[in-house]
Amino acid sequence: MVTVFTRRVIAYVLDFFVVSSFMWILSYLFFLVVNPVDVYYVYQIFPVIVPILIIVYFVACEKIKGATVGKALMYLQVRSRNGAYINWAQAIVRNLSKIFWVPIIFDWAIGKFLNQDRILAYITKTVVVDELR
Repeated sequence: MVTVFTRRVIAYVLDFFVVSSFMWILSYLFFLVVNPVDVYYVYQIFPVIVPILIIVYFVACEKIKGATVGKALMYLQVRSRNGAYINWAQAIVRNLSKIFWVPIIFDWAIGKFLNQDRILAYITKTVVVDELR
């Protein structure tokens, strides 16, 4: 049987593909709008747009549905420790480390060092629930 941690990693990779597809669509639309002479402008604004897109995706999915697309496919859900759905503040804070995809490693490593799941999940009092149990 696959562990919950493995399913979370797979869900994270699936979410990467979902966010990447949004970025492809967004970049295509920007290229249509931007003057062909200034085509590199799109690459200048993407470092600002990508983190916003990532935060909006993770926060909205986890607050509204309780799971991102990847988590839903892996039968995982985000809940408060008391079992309730998370609120907006919890959703925002727990996803801050996902802005550029790399800080999540430090979030996880610090959490493991402190015998927790992730440090931001500990701070926000949230857990990832296995729906298969």
